[in-house]
Amino acid sequence: MTNGECQSRRRGVLRRILARFRKDRRGAAAIEFGVLVPLLALMAVSVVDLGLAIYRKMQVESAAQAGVEYAIAHGFDANAISAAVVNATNATTITATPAPTKYCGCASSSGVISATCGATCPGGRLAGTYTTVSAQANYWTIINYQVVPASYAFSMQSKVRLQ
Repeated sequence: MTNGECQSRRRGVLRRILARFRKDRRGAAAIEFGVLVPLLALMAVSVVDLGLAIYRKMQVESAAQAGVEYAIAHGFDANAISAAVVNATNATTITATPAPTKYCGCASSSGVISATCGATCPGGRLAGTYTTVSAQANYWTIINYQVVPASYAFSMQSKVRLQ
């Protein structure tokens, strides 16, 4: 046998083996599963991450509201209101920043206009006493997605008339 005949024979054997693999479909599902599982896992982690971020935002909103409710029930005490904000949820990262403030103002269609306490407002009513309560917290994503920030700062502010 010549060298060319030998190479031709080897190519024929190789073609038959490759044809047999091409027709064999066993294991195709395992390969597809191996490709799709990481994508499905990333999608599941991303949905959980989004849910946790929304939950943290809701906790911040709830904490600011709890501070305002405390001020309504007990009057203005900056330290006690801050404690109510911090203790409103089970999240340890929520802070009452900036500190609660008390001020006087007149209600208008565009909000509260600052006024001297005891002064008469344009509608003839006395200026009211208001308080502003703020809550803040940060959220760090579970994994670094590269296309969105790795952390988010949530803040909420609630205002209420005390008297």
